[in-house]
Amino acid sequence: MKGHIKNMAEVLKALGDEKRLKIIKIFASNNNETFCVSDVAKQLNISQPATSQHIKVLKNIGILEENRRGFRVFYKINSDVLAEYRKDIDELFKTAFERCQYNFSCDKCPYNNNNNNNNNNNNNNNNNNNNNNNKHQ
Repeated sequence: MKGHIKNMAEVLKALGDEKRLKIIKIFASNNNETFCVSDVAKQLNISQPATSQHIKVLKNIGILEENRRGFRVFYKINSDVLAEYRKDIDELFKTAFERCQYNFSCDKCPYNNNNNNNNNNNNNNNNNNNNNNNKHQ
């Protein structure tokens, strides 16, 4: 499982593009409507391949959902995921100006799950080594 910080970095990277923000606006302002790539490309006046790549990025982070109808693929906004990202971004900004309670010791921070998993593995390895050493005494 990815750490919270790493996941947020991926989300912010995906959102850090003007065209993708416009695509989100198109979908979010038409909440229940679905659009195909060509619909979005026309509205943004960009090529279908470029639009398709932007939509793929947004789909990969869960903001857009895909629905196939015959040979055509339609997309719609996933409002729940978008709301969750908004909550995470709000929390990120809320805590950005607070002092780090872990004194920037990332291995102790619950937002960095990868480090916690590595520490748990290291602790388990240390415990196993200690148990093996005790057996040989």
